Amino acid sequence: MNGLVLFLISAVVLLLAYITYGRYLAKKWGIEPERKTPAYEFEDGKDYVPNQPVIVFGHHFTSIAGAGPINGPIIAAMFGWVPVLLWIIFGGIFFGAVQDFVSLYVSVRNKGKTIGYVIELAIGKTGKRLFLLFMWLFSVLVVAAFTDIVALTFNGFAADGSLIQTNASAASTSVVFIVVAVLFGFYLRMRKPKALESSLIAISLLVICIAIGVLFPIYLKQRAWIYIILTYAVLASVTPIWALLAPRDFINTFLLLAIMLSAVIGIVIAAPSVNIPAFNGFKVGNNYLFPILFVTVACGAISGFHSLVASGTVSKQISNEKYMLPVGYGAMLVESLLAVVALICVAAITINGKRPEGVTTPFQIFAFAISSFLSSFNMPPHIVRTFITLGLSAFALTSLDTCARIGRFAIQEFFTDEGTVPSPRVKFLTNKWVATLLTCLFSYALAVVGYSTIWPLFGSANQLLGALALIACAVYLKKTKKQGVMLYFPMIFLLIVTLTALTFNVWGKISKLINGTFIFSVDILQLLFGILLFCLGIMVAVQGINKLRGKEVA
Repeated sequence: MNGLVLFLISAVVLLLAYITYGRYLAKKWGIEPERKTPAYEFEDGKDYVPNQPVIVFGHHFTSIAGAGPINGPIIAAMFGWVPVLLWIIFGGIFFGAVQDFVSLYVSVRNKGKTIGYVIELAIGKTGKRLFLLFMWLFSVLVVAAFTDIVALTFNGFAADGSLIQTNASAASTSVVFIVVAVLFGFYLRMRKPKALESSLIAISLLVICIAIGVLFPIYLKQRAWIYIILTYAVLASVTPIWALLAPRDFINTFLLLAIMLSAVIGIVIAAPSVNIPAFNGFKVGNNYLFPILFVTVACGAISGFHSLVASGTVSKQISNEKYMLPVGYGAMLVESLLAVVALICVAAITINGKRPEGVTTPFQIFAFAISSFLSSFNMPPHIVRTFITLGLSAFALTSLDTCARIGRFAIQEFFTDEGTVPSPRVKFLTNKWVATLLTCLFSYALAVVGYSTIWPLFGSANQLLGALALIACAVYLKKTKKQGVMLYFPMIFLLIVTLTALTFNVWGKISKLINGTFIFSVDILQLLFGILLFCLGIMVAVQGINKLRGKEVA
């Protein structure tokens, strides 16, 4: 099989899905361009800010993409390229893009609030609080993990004390990004330029930032970067969205698109062969295709994190309901296409089951493949790899600051009851600084003790979050007499997949405890988090499904 053929077929199928199924969903749910959106209705210059559709698309796309659509397919390729490709395409069209779109739609129709608020309206206060607790724990995990990952990427010193210029340049560029984004945000707010002008300026600023980063690298150790990154996360969470997150993500969009374009050009020029088997069986090593494939591909097909972004920050920027289709449904399909590119990359450089020496991590595989594809242009491989490393670290940082804000929203909505006067304690806990600091302090503690001990739960927790978001949206659509039957199969399937994966994980730890191989410092957090996530997921799911069946819940 030829990689170029796979790419072209995937691109055509995803485009047709947007034109047909995406528009079908918009028609069924009833998009109303003349309806006033929360961005205008509750405009406060901080969280609720109407933005140009191209800027909102950029914010959503860069926030949801990150490293997920690259990591997942490359790791899942152990099962063969056919099951991975089928799940990326089928999952992206009927699961992921639907979840993103419906989460955005439901949030826009409910004051731009998060899915937790929607659960309170559709299911009840108990369901809301359980979901928000799940949402906050997930946010803490993501912030902790991405803080450590980005800090490691920015670490300018090797174990022997030598300098790592690639990392230092990526760090420097990211710092410049932040400063430039603030200035660009003020420019956009004051001048309100057209989309073309905004795009040209953003591309120019991107080039300048990269040039400064390469010329003036910043050399700091990993621990120092952890403190700097978490401080940035706190500030980014409370800063008006127009002043940092939106313009920064808009600039980053062109960086991600440049990486994708480089990969696509490389695939077109090289037309690489797919060298991995089409199918390696239902069990590879200790991993079963069901459920491991589905929780591993993750963001390339569906990610519960997307529902938090769509209902947490994106819905507060939508200036017209007609933009919900390209932002909600379209951005996810582009991410699925990126996942296909990642799959082609790992399939192309794997020869006889082996990869080039020293190329082990998904990032290294992706960068090595693209540099190989572009070798016909006589581009130095180390420059290409530096550029891609820079881009991937930038998107991890983007997902981090968005998630810190979402964690803040989770705390604020958890302690807020509509129609009641908040007590002094509630006012303190829902203060934006306090809520943000609580999220980031717990993330810091988890990063220090070792987030990696519970990171294996990320895929399951992420997909379970998606299932719960679909259940909440299905209940809302039923209550408002909108068609929601297209959500039923995805939510049931994801519940089965994720609860099975969590059961495998928890039982594995219990088995280690029984046979005496349990390592307390490594396994205890994973066991406790696994049980907690399983129980929270079951409780929210039961309440939501009962509501769909017409039963009353608390």
